[in-house]
Formats: sequence, structure tokens, C-alpha cells
Amino acid sequence: MVLLGVAGMGLADPPADYASVSADYASVSAVGLFVALMCVCIIVGHLLEENRWMNDSITALFIGFGTGAVILLASSGKHSRVLLFSEDLFFIYLLPPIIFNAGFQVKKKRFFRNFMTITLFGVVGTLISFTVISLGALGLISRLHIGELELGDYLALGAIFSATDSVCTLQVLNQDETPFLYSLVFGEGVVNDATSVVLFNAIQDFVIGDISSVNLLKFGGSFLYLFWSSTFLGVASGLLSAYAIKKLYFGRHSTDREVAIMMLMAYLSYMLAELFDLSGILTVFFCGIVMSHYTWHNVTESSRVTTKHTFATLSFIAETFLFLYVGMDALDIEKWKIVLETYSPIKSIALSATILALVLVSRATFVFPLSLLSNWTKKTPAGKISMKQQVIIWWAGLMRGAVSIALAYNKFARSGHTQLPSNAIMITSTISAVLFSTIVFGILTKPLIRLLNPPRHVSREHSALSEPSNPNTFLEQLIENSDADLENGVSLRRPSRLRQLMVSPTRSVHYYWRKFDNAFMRPMFGGRGFVPFVPGSSNESSIPLLAGTEN
Repeated sequence: MVLLGVAGMGLADPPADYASVSADYASVSAVGLFVALMCVCIIVGHLLEENRWMNDSITALFIGFGTGAVILLASSGKHSRVLLFSEDLFFIYLLPPIIFNAGFQVKKKRFFRNFMTITLFGVVGTLISFTVISLGALGLISRLHIGELELGDYLALGAIFSATDSVCTLQVLNQDETPFLYSLVFGEGVVNDATSVVLFNAIQDFVIGDISSVNLLKFGGSFLYLFWSSTFLGVASGLLSAYAIKKLYFGRHSTDREVAIMMLMAYLSYMLAELFDLSGILTVFFCGIVMSHYTWHNVTESSRVTTKHTFATLSFIAETFLFLYVGMDALDIEKWKIVLETYSPIKSIALSATILALVLVSRATFVFPLSLLSNWTKKTPAGKISMKQQVIIWWAGLMRGAVSIALAYNKFARSGHTQLPSNAIMITSTISAVLFSTIVFGILTKPLIRLLNPPRHVSREHSALSEPSNPNTFLEQLIENSDADLENGVSLRRPSRLRQLMVSPTRSVHYYWRKFDNAFMRPMFGGRGFVPFVPGSSNESSIPLLAGTEN
């Protein structure tokens, strides 16, 4: 009897333990489902790799959308995804490897050659886009009468939809086929994302009801402080990793230590930026650039190969997971029920269409005028942005992605839930705009590039802008300042007057930076040609095998 009683108690009492086991089982099932779906995405993406219309991000979106539909039917219309959207999941775990790898793999010479134009588009252009979208939202969306939206909400919309999708840009533009367009669009996208996030955070802290010249100046000062502080932190973190590895010679003991210190220092830079309320996007991007310029040349050859492919793999997995989740979250029945119970389908469609129209107009208002301004400062025709290239830049930057969704959730649906109809319709409209822009604009980008920039021009651009394959030639160009204009074969001399410095600032800054880099930075922080020989270290004779990675 006692045994039966104990057995009975054992069957009746464990609801807490049983609930814990059930929760663990659900979590394992959710993770297992996502891993299986990512494997499917990789296989299908590989099969469609040569397709002119598809890319990995769009493939993941479609698979996620289809999976969400299946889950929605299987759950009798209760939910469409197995994981709840979390800002922490996106900003802390998914975004850092994507942005860091972008900075680590970017062609630095091309990026900094167009740095002034990139900064012009990424900062000034984003501010123009923010102004147009905010004013347009205040004038148009307010007339739809979707609920009680305040001035701060309309300003937040301007920041949310000014953020381009730099992740999808990686999929639709090729760094080798269209290096000039890639450096402009992708570089602008990274700076744009960082500017949008900084702008969004500044708006959250800004007192809307107390608008004065003093507060506006404080707002501008806060924005500049966040922007440049984030950049400085990323550069400092990269230099610290380079100095530590150069002085301690991790490679003599273990390649694993070298790889680990690079990964952890990169992630630490992002977390420090978030801890100090800075822009982690800018920080980790510039940390990646500095690491690829100094730290990467201080480690062993095996560590270089390992880090390059490890960072690329982590970035690819994060991108796939991100687009897969966005596709599944598009059918979030909870928010759609609130929207359909409160608003007519016409009003929901009108809101999404208005947002897309504002995105189209706002991007055009700065791409074409700022391109003219950039062309006006260029001394040679080869450095100017043609009208066809301006159209491609305008179109390729229309895609909105996970940054917009994350900011929208931050503003209108904390913790992924909301019961307010006005907030729910803003979330669903944001998801609709992101899906439409990613799928439609993303699918049409490659054909548009082939139409406006045919293969013969692409190959010409590639051959003209490609990096020297011989490392000796590359170093000679840097040290002797034979910084030839690779785009048209014309050498640019060192400017001797202030007027020439103003006409060609990027060339001049590049020349003086190379002299400073070779004289002070590389001897201290390492890099190609400045690390003492140590058996098994980065100065092994097999270095030229990886010379093509120098950029």
C-alpha cells in the first residue's frame, strides 16, 4: 500500500518537473527544426546558385514562409513560428558575426578610396531619408487614422525605414564582378544601418515636447558622439588584438588560441559598445577592418585560413537563420488577428503601400543629388558615378530587412507582444514592407544590373579595379605612392597645393595614411612585412599563397 501510495504521489505530483521537461523538449524541438530548415536552405540555395532571379536570402524567406504556413495549419491557426522574436537574439547573437565578417572581408582599398562618398550616402543620405520619411509619415499616415500615434512615433518610423538591408546587399551584389558598385552600396548600407540605429536611440532619448535650438544642438552632438565613439572603440579593439598577438606569439603555442582571441576580441568590442550605449554595428565593422589589416597578418598561416572561413561560416549561418525566421514570422497570427478585427484590409494595404512609396521617394531624394555632389568633387571621369550606376545604387538600397523589423519591434511591440491595434498594424505593415522589398526588389536587382551594366562593362570594371595579384607589386604601389588610377590607367601625383587636396581628398589622405601606417602603425601592431620571423608564425615562406587576400 505504501509503495502504491508513493507511486500514486509520484504520478500526481510532478507538474512542475513535467512542465520543465516539456519546455525543454519544446526548445529542443524548435532548435532542431531550425537546424533542419537551415540545411534545406543551404541545399536549395546551392541548387539555385546560378539562377539569375534567386539568392540565398530570398530562398530562405520562401522556405520560412512555407514552413510558417504549415505550422499555422498544423496548430489550427494558433501560431506560425516556433520561436518568439527577440531583439536580444537579433542584436546580440545574429547581427555581430554578419557585420564583423563584412568588415573583415571588405576590400579595404576600394572601401577607403570611396570612403567620402560612402560617408556622404551613409550619414547625410540617411538623415535626408529620415527627414523625408518622417514628414511623409506625418502628412500621409496620420490621414489613415490608424490610432493614437505621437510625433515621436512618426520620427521613429523615419529611422526605422531609413535602415537599408546590408545583409541582402551581400546576396545581390558581387564584390568581384561589380567592385565599385559593391563598395558604394554595401559600404553605405553598413554606415546607414549604424546611423539609423544611433538615430533611433537618440530619438528615444529625445524629449519631443521640448523642441528648441539648444535641444536640437544636443541631439546633433549626441549623434556625432555616438557615431565617432563607436568607430574609435572598434579601431581600438582591433589594434589591441593585433598588439597582443604580435607581442605574445600565440601561434608558437596553439593556433586555437589565436583563433579564439580574434573571435572573442571582436565579440567583446560589440558587447562593450552595447554596454556603453554606442553603436555596436559601427564598432564591430571597423574592428573587422582593423583586424584584417593588422591582426590577421600576425597569426600563423593555419590560423589565417581558419579565421577567414570561420567568420564567413558564422556570418552565413546567421544570415540564413535571420531570413528564415523573418519568413516564418510574417504569418504571426496574433498580430494579424488584432489588425483584421480593428481595421479593414484596404487600410492595412494602404499603410504598407504608403511606407513603400516613402522608401522609394526618400532614397531618390538623396542618391541622385548626392551623386552629383560626389561627381563634382572628382577630378577624373573614372571616379564619377554614371547615371546608370546611380539607378542601380538607388534600386539596390531599397531593400529593408531585419534591422527595420528589430527597430519596429523595439518601438511598437516590446517582448514580441502587443495588444494595441495601432502598434499591431505598424508591426504587420513593417513585415509586409520588408518582405515585399526583399523579394521583389531583390529578385529584380540582378537583372537590372545586367541590363544597365552588361557583362562586358562588368569585366572591364573588374579588370580595371581588381587588386594586383603580385604582392611585391602591391607593396611597391603602396610604399612608392605609385597609387595609379587603376580605373583608367592614369597616375595621380602627390598633391602639392591645398587646391589639389580639396579636389582629390581621398587620394591625398590615402597617400599620407600609407606613409604613417608604414612608419608607425605596422612596426607597432604588426602586419605584412613587419613581424619578426618566428618558426611556425605568420612569416612562413608560404605567405604568397594567400597574397590574393590582401586588400
